[in-house]
Amino acid sequence: MSGPSTYEPKTGFTKWLDARLPIVRLGWDSFVDFPTPRNLNYWYTFGGILTVCLMIQIITGIVLAMHYVPHIDHAFASVQRIDRDVNYGWLIRSIHAVGASMFFLAVYMHIFRGLYYGSYKAPRELLWILGVVIYLLMMAAAFLGYVLPWGQMSYWGAMVITNLLGAFPLVGGPITEWLWGGFSVGNATLNRFFSLHYLIPFLIAGVVGLHIWALHVPGNNNPTGIEVKSNRDTLPFHPYYTSKDGFAIVLFMVIFAFFVFYWPDALGHSDNFIPADPLVTPALIVPEWYLLPFYAILRAVPDKLGGVLLMFGAIGILFVLPWLDTSKVRSMRYRPLARWFFGFFIVACLGLGWAGAELPDTPVPGLGAIGVDFLLLGRVLTIYYFAYFLVILPILGFVEKPSERPASIEESVLGSKSKPAPAAVPAE
Repeated sequence: MSGPSTYEPKTGFTKWLDARLPIVRLGWDSFVDFPTPRNLNYWYTFGGILTVCLMIQIITGIVLAMHYVPHIDHAFASVQRIDRDVNYGWLIRSIHAVGASMFFLAVYMHIFRGLYYGSYKAPRELLWILGVVIYLLMMAAAFLGYVLPWGQMSYWGAMVITNLLGAFPLVGGPITEWLWGGFSVGNATLNRFFSLHYLIPFLIAGVVGLHIWALHVPGNNNPTGIEVKSNRDTLPFHPYYTSKDGFAIVLFMVIFAFFVFYWPDALGHSDNFIPADPLVTPALIVPEWYLLPFYAILRAVPDKLGGVLLMFGAIGILFVLPWLDTSKVRSMRYRPLARWFFGFFIVACLGLGWAGAELPDTPVPGLGAIGVDFLLLGRVLTIYYFAYFLVILPILGFVEKPSERPASIEESVLGSKSKPAPAAVPAE
């Protein structure tokens, strides 16, 4: 997609460097002159936002690690000391804590955009799979980071999740004991979680590099789902999309800053401000908001192993999505039936998050009179979640009649104003 390089070194130093390490050429071809479809909307700015979020998490995480003490007797107090005694510690910790939620908010927008515009379809299957790997690593880093403050929810969250791994036959027990570093959650567990939490963001950065590399081979998808056919369909990445991404990043940072300065603890759980106590179980053990849909899927099955398999299956199914969607039309903009089912899918995901945050036997407001509690709601929505991937998408490709699509990306932008490409002149 990027084609031959257009970079021309101007000075003696850049010529010398280009002949030995063409890193400036790589940056030019990837982020300056890279031909990008001219019809990308603001839903496509979340890739840049996510890159900024990752950088924020790594930088603030490194600073916090200088003051955090990974010991069960000191971890909770060290977090309080960061807030009170370290210069700007309150700000750095708030940015890191809120940043985790902002990171997931952006990644969910990025994923749903990819689902709607069919960005997982050929030839971008590997690009999509690398994105799912990043998502999995993010979930692991978030869970490990949730344990580090060593509050009540940290301890009991670690206890619940690590015990789930014990449900796997043969390997479950050894894996759980290895994570614990003993026979229960304790000091060795906290040390291991801290070490892994420090490591995983750098793994994410590495996979992000592969993700961007895989993007630059076929090029960007776009809202029409039509491939680039001529130079008129594209614009150079700079200045058109650097300015658009920059504007979206500034807007996102305004929301980010609002939470950091005015509502820093709104996205956390109040029980995590109580030191961990193995003798006192919280009334409701829940993960952070961005993991609640999977927690609801876990609880939807009465069998422990079945619930764990279904929970991991909810993520694993994303790996094979490119081969489950049988439609030849990439974008749902031209798939009227698929749009409806996709809308229900978003509602199901939000509903699963709601169900995961409540006690299972609590009646659902407005539906409690007919015996619907959050456990039943979670089960119904879990069925729809899997049916969307395993039944609806495969069948829709055969029965749905797509609407008419524009002939090119240029036509989708300019409509009747677009001019036909000049005819090729035969060689004499």
